[in-house]
Order: sequence, then structure tokens, then C-alpha cells
Amino acid sequence: MCKISWRKAKIMKKYILLFLIIPLLALSQKTVSKEIREVEKFQKELNEEYLNPKETPLRGDNFTNFKKHPFFPIDSKYRVTAKFVKTENAKPFDLPTSSGKTKVYKEYGKVTFELGGKPYTLTLYQSLDLIKQKKYKDYLFLPFRDATNEKETYGGGKYMDLTVPKGNTIILDFNKSYQPYCAYNAYDYNCPIVPEENRLPVEIRAGVMYEDIYHH
Repeated sequence: MCKISWRKAKIMKKYILLFLIIPLLALSQKTVSKEIREVEKFQKELNEEYLNPKETPLRGDNFTNFKKHPFFPIDSKYRVTAKFVKTENAKPFDLPTSSGKTKVYKEYGKVTFELGGKPYTLTLYQSLDLIKQKKYKDYLFLPFRDATNEKETYGGGKYMDLTVPKGNTIILDFNKSYQPYCAYNAYDYNCPIVPEENRLPVEIRAGVMYEDIYHH
């Protein structure tokens, strides 16, 4: 009798563990798929913007021939949680642009993160013109360069849009990085040049790829 009860107890224990594990696995899959869906939404909206004649930076044949952006495969290793430190008493400065003019920005903070087991630091900025608009008051600008530039991405670097974090960490999803407008139309746009401090010595194989068919 005791032997049968012991077996029953063992079987019950397995079932209990199984019921505990299944929801955790489901939650894990749901979290991953939510992150992927966010990137897919970013990709879809970016393609729609460039296909919209009222919003696109593309002109002439470049617009006519455009179908969609090439993207690196979505890779979760390029979605990192970074430590955020706000810069106190930051003064406005003139950030050079591709046209030779300048735009007024201020440093908002620095982010530190690990990639491939190595630590990196980037600086976040705020446009003093943009934050005057209500919808951009929490907008942060992250321009950066990496070792894919002039190969699979635009030589001038990439951009990422972020919002002011509520705590001391911020999610950097490089899968949502994109090329500046002047990569596609250097005549109508002047884009901020990536500051030297935001050059990464590694490849960030994420976000929008780039084929330079626009300056031939």
C-alpha cells in the first residue's frame, strides 16, 4: 500500500512540475514574440513611410523603383538593456550636419551596455528644436557608427529613436536602427553627423541595410 502511494506521489509531483513549467515557457515565448512584433511593426511603418509620396525622402526614379527596405535578420542579441546616466547641466551645442550647416542639440545622457561580452558607451542627445513640439518632448536621438558602415550600411552612420527612460536603464534595440534621410536624398536633407564619441569598433548587424544606388 505504501509502495503504491509513493508511486502516486511521484507521478503527481511530475504533473505539478509540468503544470508549473508550461506557463513559464508560454510566457517566455510571448515575451520574445512581442519583441519581434515590435521590430516587424517598425519595419512595416518605415516601408510605408518611404512608399508614401507625402512622407518619403525619395525622389524621381528612386521613389518609382522603391519596393521595400532590405533589413538584417532580426537578432535578439542586438536588443540590450543599457545602464543610463543622465548628464547634469548639459549646455547646448552646434552639431554639424551633412550640408555644412549646424543644428542645436544638447547631451541628455550616456548609456553603457555589453555586446559580445565587451562594454560600450554611447551618448544620447536631444534636439532643442524638436523638444519644443509636444509630441517630441520626450524624444531622444541616438546617432552612431559601427563597422558595417560603407559595407552593408550607409557610410555616414545610423540613427535610433528613443524616449526618455523612467529609471536608470533603457532598452536599446538596434533592430530598430535606420539610415538618415540624406543617405537617400543628399540634396533636400541635412542630417546630423555622428559625433566621434559614438563610433563603435564592432559590427552592429541589425536594422536597415543599405545599397548605395542613390548617389550614382
